[in-house]
Amino acid sequence: MTDPEQKQRLEALEAKIEAAKEAQSPGPRADEHYSMANQAWRMVVEMVSGLGIGFGIGYGLDSLLGTIPIFLVIFTLLGLAAGVQTMIRTAREIETKKLAEEAEKDERA
Repeated sequence: MTDPEQKQRLEALEAKIEAAKEAQSPGPRADEHYSMANQAWRMVVEMVSGLGIGFGIGYGLDSLLGTIPIFLVIFTLLGLAAGVQTMIRTAREIETKKLAEEAEKDERA
């Protein structure tokens, strides 16, 4: 084999390797937007479920005891407070994940 022939084969091999790397490289992350949308929906569902459960308990107690809707108001407010507390906990969880990802990126750099 001559030296120019080896050089051509080496260049062809490098081109094939580069093409294989490009084919295997991950594409842009399109699911990140949907991940944040999922987190937002999770928070909305937590709020609505807290309100719904509080409303249901209050309405049930008022119906059973035959009282004015005092339990309805009290338990709806408690459900609202529980929903807000759960949303705050979820927001802290998301923030912790983001900070951990940023710290991991900083360590790699």
